[in-house]
Amino acid sequence: MNLIDITRNYTTDAQCFEFLESQRWPDGTVRCVTCGNDKISRITRKTASKNKRAQIFQCLEKTCKQQFSCTSGTIFHDTRLPILTWFLAVELVMDAKKGMSAVQIQRHLGIRSYQTAWHMVHRIREAMDMKESSSPMTGVVEIDETYVGGRTKRRFSRASEPKTPKDVVVAMRERSFKSSKTSGRVRYFHVKDAKSSSIGPLLESNLATTVSRVYTDDAAVYSFAMSETLSARHRTVNHSIQWIVPGSRIHTNTVESSFSLLKRGLIGSFHRVSTKHLQRYLNEFEYRFNERNSTKQFENCVAQMCTTKPLTFKSLVSQPDLPF
Repeated sequence: MNLIDITRNYTTDAQCFEFLESQRWPDGTVRCVTCGNDKISRITRKTASKNKRAQIFQCLEKTCKQQFSCTSGTIFHDTRLPILTWFLAVELVMDAKKGMSAVQIQRHLGIRSYQTAWHMVHRIREAMDMKESSSPMTGVVEIDETYVGGRTKRRFSRASEPKTPKDVVVAMRERSFKSSKTSGRVRYFHVKDAKSSSIGPLLESNLATTVSRVYTDDAAVYSFAMSETLSARHRTVNHSIQWIVPGSRIHTNTVESSFSLLKRGLIGSFHRVSTKHLQRYLNEFEYRFNERNSTKQFENCVAQMCTTKPLTFKSLVSQPDLPF
């Protein structure tokens, strides 16, 4: 689905809410968002009111009696923007290979406040985090780390200038083979440092026990971070003398290629990324990369947004400078 399809198929709020309902309850059975009961009644407002929801649901459970709509408990909850604006923002974010800034979203969609556009885009990025719902990585997995942000190294610099530390990003990527079922997924993690205490838990929770091979560079941290089972399947390449071990498939070129797209996006589209929000930007690039071959990118993203808790503006701006 593209922008033309969205503007053609969802011209009214009723059509948008009908689509949200189909994505939130794909089996066709509407359930109460409070108690989970499937015995509900539909209430349709025939007259205009301050509440833009023309149709709401009433739970018939005697101990509940909760009224709710298809946006209750989702990132669309209590939004003042039209749902069509949300749909267009999702499609713009999904189509922008290197990302799209909140300023650009604001101009394209005619949103009055930059603060509103910034909050909306961060809520979309929050919904793109699918690490907990995804299965562990299998097959051949490449792992590498990179550094983003910080002060650019200059030829002539003053000794008194403070050095801004860079943020560490660890990436894991499956190799995709035609003969295997792996889809070449990638995962990005913003970690405190490149030590075994930070990388070890990521390997344990994101790599399946049936993984066939794990390829990294010759950094000593990976040998200390891996369990005994993974160490037996671990192979390294020494980047100081070669990029690939001759006569073998041992290299990390696949995961490093995903870094190039990530860094081009952070530098070219966003220019500057706050440390406390970096993981959300990583979620965006990760989700877009993993859904690159899907024919239902928009539908899958909206369905994910319907199951994500709303990110309030207060919690967004009150986060500490470092997430560790």
